[in-house]
Amino acid sequence: MTAKKNKTKQDVLNLIEEHNVKFVRFWFTDILGQLKSFSVTSEELDTAFDEGMGFDGSSIKGYARIDESDMVAKPDPATFQLIPWRPKEKAVARMFCDILNPDGTPTRDTR
Repeated sequence: MTAKKNKTKQDVLNLIEEHNVKFVRFWFTDILGQLKSFSVTSEELDTAFDEGMGFDGSSIKGYARIDESDMVAKPDPATFQLIPWRPKEKAVARMFCDILNPDGTPTRDTR
């Protein structure tokens, strides 16, 4: 059995170009384990890998109070996958994300 190589940022950017991906869904779960997501364009992805993408955490149950609502979703390139039920033209993909505070610290204990 051979080990499968994890995708890197550059691998993902190459796949996005190769498959003409228009949007990437950023997936994460709320405190109850319910899947949440938002989309970014493929043009925003390079910045998202380096800095993460900001969103309003107060709208996600258990993440943040309204007065501390800024959160950052940082995508994990190893989880990149084309969404198979979408059309091949202007394809859509997904990646799971780590959710961080704006200063880069984790939002909750992940041990």
